[in-house]
Amino acid sequence: MSNFKAYLKFVKPYTGLIVVTIAIGVIKFGIPLTLPMIMKYVVDDLLLSDLPLSDKLQNLMYVLAGALALFVVVRWPVEYFRQYFAQLATSKILYDIRSHLYDHIQKLSIRYYQNRKIGEIISRFINDVESTSALVETGLMNIWLDLFTLTLAMAVMFYLNPILTLISLSVFPFYGLASKILYKRLRELSKSRSQALAEMQGYLYERIQGIPIIRSFTLEQYERKQFAGRNSHYLNRAIAQTRWNALTFAMINTLTDIAPLLVIGYGGYEVIRGNLTVGSFVAFFGYLDRLYSPLRRLVTSSTTLTQATGSLDRVLEFMREPYEIVDAPKAAEMSAPKGHIAFDDVWFRYRDQGDWVLRRIDFTIQPGQTVAFVGMSGGGKSSLISLIPRFYDIARGNIRIDGQDIRDVTLRSLRRNIGMVLQDSILFSGSVRENILFGNPQASEQDVVRASKAANAHDFIVQLPEGYETEIGERGVKLSGGQKQRISIARVFLKNPRILILDEATSALDLESEHLIQKSLERLAEDRTTLVVAHRLSTITHADQIFVMEDGEIKEVGTHEKLMRRGGIYARLYNVQNLTSSARG
Repeated sequence: MSNFKAYLKFVKPYTGLIVVTIAIGVIKFGIPLTLPMIMKYVVDDLLLSDLPLSDKLQNLMYVLAGALALFVVVRWPVEYFRQYFAQLATSKILYDIRSHLYDHIQKLSIRYYQNRKIGEIISRFINDVESTSALVETGLMNIWLDLFTLTLAMAVMFYLNPILTLISLSVFPFYGLASKILYKRLRELSKSRSQALAEMQGYLYERIQGIPIIRSFTLEQYERKQFAGRNSHYLNRAIAQTRWNALTFAMINTLTDIAPLLVIGYGGYEVIRGNLTVGSFVAFFGYLDRLYSPLRRLVTSSTTLTQATGSLDRVLEFMREPYEIVDAPKAAEMSAPKGHIAFDDVWFRYRDQGDWVLRRIDFTIQPGQTVAFVGMSGGGKSSLISLIPRFYDIARGNIRIDGQDIRDVTLRSLRRNIGMVLQDSILFSGSVRENILFGNPQASEQDVVRASKAANAHDFIVQLPEGYETEIGERGVKLSGGQKQRISIARVFLKNPRILILDEATSALDLESEHLIQKSLERLAEDRTTLVVAHRLSTITHADQIFVMEDGEIKEVGTHEKLMRRGGIYARLYNVQNLTSSARG
């Protein structure tokens, strides 16, 4: 499907509104076309006629009264409704595109976002979508109205003098040739400029997020130079487009100015010979402006549409990004699982030809058990737990919950039954209440408070300036790490999932915060199947099973006591941590 046909899918619901807008536009653009004929009548039938003075004045008043009614009384509402309906249609189409894109980004895989800069995605979502508005206003409305004006003006000009009209149109073929040569390159330059802008936006987004790091390392001067390089790259792309744009307009306007000179020469000659009246010559010259004004607008429209098409290419390229994780054709709903989890010879890697991250993973977790995954960084612990909610799909083997392959159930129902508390607590700008309600947007006030108390968060929340209505800033910057983590836990309490995943949920906290959060996590894990990725082994000694991972494989399995007696990898890690803690003490 061509890009423009794909765009028309969003336009189709508003076809009626666009047709009405064009119909009103026909009246709007048709009214000025009467002016040269009025001038012809005034010159030939009044100024140069033999009528008595009183009749000339009377007829002039009639003409002015009719013209005022047409240009003031009729034109005002026509102008208003034409502009209003045009903007209304455009705004609704852009609204639909953004809504569609927002649904789209919800379905893209985690892998997609790991390989892209967020700022670039935002640039396509905002800047490029906004740029496509010209395809509606210009491509679907103004071009047709300008063609209508052009056609009507040529018809009247042929009526006034066919030969003079042909002379006026003699430069038209050069327009077509110039457009063919210039606009293909202009489209490429427009797309290149949009890409450069997106890259700069992506860089800027990352640096704003990392301002504390930049300042702590006193990198302000270095970063200024880095940004200057990207800003210069965008400037060069913009100047290249501007240069080609200027060349286009210079050639087109030069061609446009040739026609009036030809008309003046031949038209004056015909008037002198008596083959053309002065009024007809004045009217014809008036229509010449009505002919070339829409032609200039068409040229401008071509430039605008070329730039908009470049943005459309980027929007549709983003829109066609395939979904990596999707529901199976006959996926069933998972309802209230008991929490039995089984990995059967699971293999996983992030790229099709990449190294294996997980190999030969086999284990079973009974409903209600708490199991821990431990080991050195890079062993595959976080990758393993990210497979359960299907953030990624495995390459071999299968993962079952209550005997059902997770690829045979809907993603929504699978993830609805899984709660996650991560090391990096991701909160959103808004109030404390709004962030807790992410666990269950339909929850009552009592449910929110109950969840907060269970997460040991209620006491500090009510001491905030506005309690549960306190705005926490982007990513919760106004809260401490422990406070953010407790809100994250309250969110999971409110969700009330059957399966709980804790990915190093306390590793980045001070001892006091860790103690409070550990108590709330123990409460949260009651009667749930719980998978814990732990860095501090002292926090998982109570686990029903401990899986020791190394190089993407499970090397040891057992309880804390069993693994300590074995004296293997786990025992060495545990003893090293205890020695380190004792030394610090």
